[in-house]
Amino acid sequence: MKTSPTRIAIIGAGPAGFFTAEALLKGDDRVAVDMINNLPAPYGLVRDGVAPDHQAIKSVARVYRKILARDEVRFFGNVTLGEDVTLEDLRSRYDQIVYAVGAQSDRRLGIPGEDLSGSHAAMRFVGWYNAHPHFRTEAFNLDCEDVVVVGNGNVAIDVARILVLRPDRLATTDIADHALAALRNSRVRRVTLLGRRGPAQASFTNPELREFGRLDGVCAEVDAAELALDDASAAEIEDNAVRKRNMNTLRGYAESKAGDGDRVVRFRFLVSPIEVVGSDGKVCGVRVERNRLVAQDDGYQRAEGTGAVETLPCGMLIRSVGYRGAPVPGVPFDERAGIVPNEGGRVVARAGGTEVVRGEYVVGWAKRGPSGVIGTNKADAAATVALMAEDRGAGIFAGSERDTEDDLARLLERGGVRWVDNEGWARLDARETALGEAQGRPRVKFCTVSAMLEAAEVHGSGD
Repeated sequence: MKTSPTRIAIIGAGPAGFFTAEALLKGDDRVAVDMINNLPAPYGLVRDGVAPDHQAIKSVARVYRKILARDEVRFFGNVTLGEDVTLEDLRSRYDQIVYAVGAQSDRRLGIPGEDLSGSHAAMRFVGWYNAHPHFRTEAFNLDCEDVVVVGNGNVAIDVARILVLRPDRLATTDIADHALAALRNSRVRRVTLLGRRGPAQASFTNPELREFGRLDGVCAEVDAAELALDDASAAEIEDNAVRKRNMNTLRGYAESKAGDGDRVVRFRFLVSPIEVVGSDGKVCGVRVERNRLVAQDDGYQRAEGTGAVETLPCGMLIRSVGYRGAPVPGVPFDERAGIVPNEGGRVVARAGGTEVVRGEYVVGWAKRGPSGVIGTNKADAAATVALMAEDRGAGIFAGSERDTEDDLARLLERGGVRWVDNEGWARLDARETALGEAQGRPRVKFCTVSAMLEAAEVHGSGD
């Protein structure tokens, strides 16, 4: 009978990883959890994805902080699987491994001109204004009056809102300093959001949509003709409270008189971009085709082009059409679905297969694809953790028998890896919040790995 704690590695310290750790700690079994994260700071999308003016959403970090404070949990920041440690390293040291790696890449439009200068993925823009170290050097054309955002979800709405918010309001948030400086000099006055389907199918949530009606100096516009619903769309919203509220909000925007704002956010529906138009290698517009909805046998309303085309002028295009998982070295990957192939959370050896990889599991976006909100990951993690407990009871563990005398910390020390532990993150966190307090902000983020390691007082090779 196993008497020592079950050692569990969670790869990724975002919402899915923390909800997994929380569920594990609530279980009946004794566990010791190591959270391994490729960036020096934890919290994933809560830190790097949630818009800076939505601090209330980031309050979930208080729960994560309590989890990291538990004696059973160790943090290993600035450690990348496939570079600093191998999967075999983990299999020989842990009883169970959980992949909470999220979706690290973006989906493309697949249209001509998509790679012109001034055409960007929303993921990169969001990372840029949130001080993600990988995107701090991105350059965005804010020296234009018109921007087109392709997408009808909350990320698209966040991007549009950040582009039109008054800089003085952003100055009280934890937005990256380099982004705030650039936005202070922005000439953007109009942002158009494009949805390929109708308003009834839009996936944004209502509080985010309603917010445009309350922003100082901003006017929300909708063409009433684009809000007309066919019978199938009307039936689609009938029993969906969120979509019904969205329709009411959009109708309110369509019926309201032009506001006094000097910035406009325009919602367009039933239009798809078919070409990004360029001049001298730079974006100067986007050609869009009018769509109609065609009901499928399963009830899904598919957008189909009508042949009616128009060109919208813009100096920048941002696509927000979804995130996509990326392969992790040594870990099975479903190229078509962009996820780690799994059966309910148990990793399987290949997409479409049934052979389970012993002791390895997946949670969050890497498990189900990029869907839901932060809280969606809680039930998702609990379901996977239940399978993990079931396998522990059956004596099913990862890899070979682990070496308890040589844990991950010793391996990293021998390899000269500079990692951030729990105490190092506490120092980094304290430095950022102290800098923020001095400026009346929640925190001032360090936006390079070297600065983060210095604030965490991490020493080692490379100093």
